[in-house]
Amino acid sequence: MDRVILDKLENFSIDFVPRKFLVDKENPYLLRNRQSDSSRFRNLTSREIEILVKHNNSAESWDKVLVTDNFNPNLIKNCEFWGLVRIGDLQSGFLAYHKLRLPVGLYNSTIISCDLGDNVVVRNVRYLSHYIIGHHTILFNLDEMITVDNAKFGNGIVKEGETEDVRIWIELANENGNRAVLPFVGILPADAYIWSRNRADRKFQQKLKELTDKLGDTRRGYYGEVGDHCVIKNSRIIKNVNFGSYCYVKGANKLKNLTIQSSADEPSQIGEGVELVNGIIGYGNRIFYGVKAVRFITGRNVQLKYGARLLNSFLGDNSTISCCEVLNNLIFPFHEQHHNNSFLIAATVQGQANIAAGATIGSNHNSRAPDGEIIAERGFWPGLCSNFKHNSYFAPFALVAKGTYYSELNIKLPFALVSPADKANEINIYPGYWFKHNMYALARNSWKFKNRDKRVIKEQHIETDYLAPDTVESMISGIEILRQGICQAAGKELSIAEIIEQQNTIDGKLQVVLNDFVYHGKARVLKPAQGLHLYYQMIAYYGGLALYEFLKTQSFKSEKDLAAALKERLTEHHRKWVNLGGQLVPAAEAQKLIDDIKSGLLDSWQKIHERYDQLWEAYPRQKWSHAVYSLLDLYEITPNDLTFERLRKILKQVKEIAGQLLKNAFKSREKDYTNPYRKMTYENEHEMEAVLGKIEDNSFLVEFETEVKEMQQQIDGILAQLV
Repeated sequence: MDRVILDKLENFSIDFVPRKFLVDKENPYLLRNRQSDSSRFRNLTSREIEILVKHNNSAESWDKVLVTDNFNPNLIKNCEFWGLVRIGDLQSGFLAYHKLRLPVGLYNSTIISCDLGDNVVVRNVRYLSHYIIGHHTILFNLDEMITVDNAKFGNGIVKEGETEDVRIWIELANENGNRAVLPFVGILPADAYIWSRNRADRKFQQKLKELTDKLGDTRRGYYGEVGDHCVIKNSRIIKNVNFGSYCYVKGANKLKNLTIQSSADEPSQIGEGVELVNGIIGYGNRIFYGVKAVRFITGRNVQLKYGARLLNSFLGDNSTISCCEVLNNLIFPFHEQHHNNSFLIAATVQGQANIAAGATIGSNHNSRAPDGEIIAERGFWPGLCSNFKHNSYFAPFALVAKGTYYSELNIKLPFALVSPADKANEINIYPGYWFKHNMYALARNSWKFKNRDKRVIKEQHIETDYLAPDTVESMISGIEILRQGICQAAGKELSIAEIIEQQNTIDGKLQVVLNDFVYHGKARVLKPAQGLHLYYQMIAYYGGLALYEFLKTQSFKSEKDLAAALKERLTEHHRKWVNLGGQLVPAAEAQKLIDDIKSGLLDSWQKIHERYDQLWEAYPRQKWSHAVYSLLDLYEITPNDLTFERLRKILKQVKEIAGQLLKNAFKSREKDYTNPYRKMTYENEHEMEAVLGKIEDNSFLVEFETEVKEMQQQIDGILAQLV
């Protein structure tokens, strides 16, 4: 090897003292080196050197190869050693993973300035440089695995002597890069959201950059790390990558500038043909089969597979993307996108979304510049082959039918079905469609999200209930939007009660058009009175459930005692809420968070995350209070007006609505069994049941029915006490 290269290696290894990275107690994100137990290592004996040479091993200097007392030189063959190499215990035996079973030891490898843990396998590694390898780890059939002196392992920091232009930013939500954030180990979707918004507040933006810089060390010379019990095999180029314990890598083409978080409880897997560059990979990820990802962040329990392309994007916890192109997006938890011909660019998708095949959502193909954005609140479901023009906004649980939408959309009605109309700049909108015709999917989604949340540590808090402050506030606004539209069409002022009473007449005769939903176009509302009534019922149900939960565990002798207890439990009534990466927070609290970051009260990302935890602890009571206040506002009463008689009516309504929702869920699923066009591919009923299963055996519906009936029985018990 050329002497100049050796000099560089020696200079690089001067400060090499770590056994592993250690978390600093005051700042858990700051990587610090830990002094190895020098008494554990010793120089080779002349006999050991003789055996090593006999087995065709060589070293720049045998004095720089240090070993432990449990060292067997016969387990090292055909290896070259350069710089300082420390080798842990090597004892006869095998390491096995699945069907792979390899003898412990170092074979056919070039090893430069590395620490090797106890009883490792390093076999057929053509070039291994500046790595700290954990105990019982397998490195097998690798072309190149190196760390250079300015390695950042995916973090958006700069090192000594580097200029600002080399810093890695993740350009979220807009292709022009002006919503970019800095990646760091431990970043949450909530962090990315507050950073990508609030762009006009320069002091706030600068504070977040400073907090991120505090996480890293500008000094050069950090070594790459492979945790304990890892398996890395049959891969080509690995450069500047940290691997958490129990990580499994097989057949990767290129891994560069990454941190792959992994643990025994949440192991991550990187599979065949992937190329990953400049990223932070969350715990429990599974990334395989030709994935290409550049400048990216993934949360916990994320899957990327089957040729997916993820660039300049943050993919939140419990999400799956395969076979598609996803660029410049901030995506909250529980996102599903499975189809090769779907296309998502320049969007903030606030979770629990499902992007269908053929959906083309891109900013630079339908505007004058690549600077458009889409914001979709929770539950965004665009249909097959649907495409939109940026900028557009979608209220919670927008279901969008197949079609080309030529104009920008501002869909302010939640739980609605949006579909193209006959004219290019017109749409149809069916408010409350989910409750009436798709209740099975709506209720099942909330159920499945809880069941599919495989995170062991839940750092990003997530609201999965379709009835929550964000959706209810959207329905409250929706009621007024629909009321005004109906009054305009009727040519007279109508109250909510009058609209509900005349629902069939209004829906049968009036043509309600909303002018501020489509740019230079119109939105024709289908069944507007029914939609208003559905919103009204669901808000009443939301508030009634809160009262039901309150009354399950206590009883009151008088209406005065009930009012006093309600007042005591009710917190401040928050009408505006913010979705912080899946966690719902009152807008006032979100602003206080920003103010406290600017003032320096929250002077680290750890403290910001602790504030998220505090807000999450307060959320159940805030949500309960929001539900009760929403109910009281709906009926235009105060807690003092909540008589036992009125309470009985509310609980009876909750019981009735719950039964109707259960019925709607069964009806929406039952269509798959009764539709003659669905049935025609089966020879008979028995074959259909063999393929689809029996509707009465559907696990979700069985559980849903049990919950509803149990609630209805408990309500009957409460009603019996309210006398």
